[in-house]
Amino acid sequence: MKDEEPTGEPVQERPEPPERPVGRGARWGAAVWTLGVTALLVALPLSARDRLPEPLATHWSGSRPDGSMSLTAAALFPAGVWLLLAAGLAAGLRFRPGPARGFTGPVLAGTGVLLTGAQASIVRANLDRARWQDAAPMGFEVILIVVAAGVAGVLVWLATRPAATLPPRPGARMAPPAPGERVVWLSRAANHWMQVAAAVPGLLSAAGVLLATGGRTESVGWVPVVLSGLAAVLLLLCSSVRVRVTDTGLHVGFGPFGRPVRRFAPEELVSARVERLTARQAGGWGYRINGRGTTVFLRRGDCLVVRTRRGTDFAVSVDDAERGAALLNTLIARTADAAASR
Repeated sequence: MKDEEPTGEPVQERPEPPERPVGRGARWGAAVWTLGVTALLVALPLSARDRLPEPLATHWSGSRPDGSMSLTAAALFPAGVWLLLAAGLAAGLRFRPGPARGFTGPVLAGTGVLLTGAQASIVRANLDRARWQDAAPMGFEVILIVVAAGVAGVLVWLATRPAATLPPRPGARMAPPAPGERVVWLSRAANHWMQVAAAVPGLLSAAGVLLATGGRTESVGWVPVVLSGLAAVLLLLCSSVRVRVTDTGLHVGFGPFGRPVRRFAPEELVSARVERLTARQAGGWGYRINGRGTTVFLRRGDCLVVRTRRGTDFAVSVDDAERGAALLNTLIARTADAAASR
């Protein structure tokens, strides 16, 4: 979009917008993750206590075990370390929300994967051993756990980093783009409660995988594990959107990484408008298909709605929908004019 033309009048600097507090959904998501990881750290060794030595090996020098803990200590010590870390991060968000916001999610994700992976490996190494000194050696699995923890941290950082766009100025108007000028509009929306709901089956699926990794394959029903994992992925994909309007049309990306993407070219559209919808009018929360078309409903309020040439509507609840609709209508008109002039 073009910048407004200077008027020659002195420009008054606008104060920086205050930092947004961490939403309730994000706090609940962190709480569910923290409690879920704590439960896994405690449950993994206790669920296999009938097949573990007392004490059990918990430290290796090279590939040989050289340290041990009682079963109770092995279950509670990593859980205590995890809870202390979570409490420290929560205090950082409470007293220094700006600096702590960027790294809290990645640290929680990476450390949770690291500790649960290590706990599963310890249980597997000690399983069905008469003495802790006879525990299996640690090798390539250590590298896999560290890599998995790093990948989890990076993925959460990519999914939670703020959009690199400025918020719209109150009262600002969009100037129509000149012929040949490139335009872009970006916005996003998320339903944090749906993200929390996705964490529950995700943790159940992760628990099954960790039990299998720890050697407790007889305790794992793979059908519930797979179904829980699929439910978590589907909920996560339907819980947030990234909406972009460019010269090539409307692009709606789903999930924390904006994939998959649904695209509408300007020549496929008749018009764009803004509608204020409720969950009842939309047919429910998330990705809904109804008689009027498709609605991606994540919050109450304004939705960007486009009418396609097939006679169906596509609606998405997103911030700054009015500006997005105005830009789309400009692109639709410009495309129609260009087609008529041929």
